[in-house]
Amino acid sequence: MSFTLAIVGRPNVGKSTLFNRLVGKRLALVDDQPGVTRDLREGAGRLGDLRFIVIDSAGLEMAEDDSLQGRMRRLTERAVDEADVCLFVIDARVGVTAADEYFADILRKRAKHVILAANKAEGRAGEAGAMEAYALGLGEPLRLSAEHGEGMDDLYRALVPLAEEFEAQNVQQTPETDVAVEDGEEVEDWRPSAQKPLQVAVIGRPNAGKSTLINKILGEDRLLTGPEAGITRDSISVSTDFMGTPVRIFDTAGMRKKARVTDKVEKLSVADGLRAVRFAEVVVVLLDVGIPFEQQDLRIADFAETEGRAVVVAANKWDLEEDKPEKLKELREAFERLLPQLKGAPLVTVSARTGKGLDRLHNAVLKAHEVWNRRIPTARLNQWLGAMTEAHPPPAPGGRRIRLRYMTQVKTRPPAFVVMATHTDKLPDSYQRYLINGLRADFDMPGTPIRLTFRDQGTKNPYRDKASKISQSGALSKHKQRQKPKGS
Repeated sequence: MSFTLAIVGRPNVGKSTLFNRLVGKRLALVDDQPGVTRDLREGAGRLGDLRFIVIDSAGLEMAEDDSLQGRMRRLTERAVDEADVCLFVIDARVGVTAADEYFADILRKRAKHVILAANKAEGRAGEAGAMEAYALGLGEPLRLSAEHGEGMDDLYRALVPLAEEFEAQNVQQTPETDVAVEDGEEVEDWRPSAQKPLQVAVIGRPNAGKSTLINKILGEDRLLTGPEAGITRDSISVSTDFMGTPVRIFDTAGMRKKARVTDKVEKLSVADGLRAVRFAEVVVVLLDVGIPFEQQDLRIADFAETEGRAVVVAANKWDLEEDKPEKLKELREAFERLLPQLKGAPLVTVSARTGKGLDRLHNAVLKAHEVWNRRIPTARLNQWLGAMTEAHPPPAPGGRRIRLRYMTQVKTRPPAFVVMATHTDKLPDSYQRYLINGLRADFDMPGTPIRLTFRDQGTKNPYRDKASKISQSGALSKHKQRQKPKGS
């Protein structure tokens, strides 16, 4: 999915019909009476070779109170703020109304990109309305017929340059991972800056308080929150200054157990949340302290580790906990037992509602990012490897001693190491864990994913060929000396 397209407009202009056309299914209810759509509905859009998320929204009403129409309007405005592209639909048969002019003005101020579409433009009945649409000041209107599929080629041509722009942005925003390193080369400055902010994804189960936490970091109610689980649907990124550190934070949809995810929209949302993990450098796994480390929490943390991202675990709603010391002890014990692959990762307690603990979270994120970029000189690694094998030698299966000859770091983000050894196929997993745990403890790399690979060097002596050439050269010179005639 390269971008998000929100279909907006007055009630009964054909938004849901167009939505169904783009997703290729009758997901949205369609009827002649206005106001059938009340909530945001998402689907996987497809137009030619373009793939995107398309959002069907409630009809824009000129209501600003807390009535149903007012709440629907606010929800649609939220979709406008978050969407990459807004497709503003008017009814070509009715022509431009006062409400169309009012909402066009809103879109000019709030939307990133607007495409104007005059729907129901088939035949002569829609010609006048399509011409009127020029007066909205949103560029040339596309003449569409969502019901009959007319004008889809024009919509495709309007979306292609935008899709390419968003694809380029995605490439630019994707953090560099698995960075190759060599001893002695100049260390690139990986520290966060205004040009390269630290990218953080906040993930967790529904209603863990992700949007509330990000609002507190931002210092404003930028993201919609509430007691209902599952309010956030799309992964949203916002840039801010987090206690002096430039960051770009991804808010994601709550991730439930796969068996419970039956709604198509939620499936899309979870997939988008997992995509946000791949855009992040540090992943904050947010737990509800009342029900921590449920199966889904463990899956989420394991996914972040598998993707090679630095992980921070934050227990939210700490302000509601009464016996804090005992609860903290329980959390640490459960963390070490249930997530051994993240041994030593930062575990902090926060209250998204009050903002208490945000300083601890900030420090933990910076520490995790620093460890993720850690580089260790080869000389130190080999001294350490010698000490580790002396303290606990590798096994000797079948009487054949496994020799660990040489070790070097080949990558950062996350740290990756290669050990040259003999009989690597006989080396048990337990010995690999022994070395990884030693790296964590001795080089201060708690929690970050560590990649350790063994390469079989065999029993070949790298100096044997060189020694053989030297001996052959010596023998040849002696032979020539014997062949010289006497007295020469």
